[in-house]
Amino acid sequence: MATETADGMSSHMRGLTVTTLTAVAGIAAAFGSNELAATPDAPQGILVLAVAIAAQFPILRVIGIDTDDLSAKDVLYIGFMTFSLWFVSWGILLTTGA
Repeated sequence: MATETADGMSSHMRGLTVTTLTAVAGIAAAFGSNELAATPDAPQGILVLAVAIAAQFPILRVIGIDTDDLSAKDVLYIGFMTFSLWFVSWGILLTTGA
């Protein structure tokens, strides 16, 4: 295809991959926070979120996305989407008592 980049991944596929990874990481971080944090204000909950955000960059490199080419907007997107999914998912887990 003419729209593919040098590494073979189109910009649409790159965006879909990053979005899927951020969603999965946010939900996984919510379950991790639910298991490790005794209360909603425990610092372990935020620590799990920070680890989930930081762990995505090496995963993206392994998948084949050059993280050196990520702009500040892309990095903020990854952090915000992970935080959003974590916040909503952990909120649901806390209110249901799971």
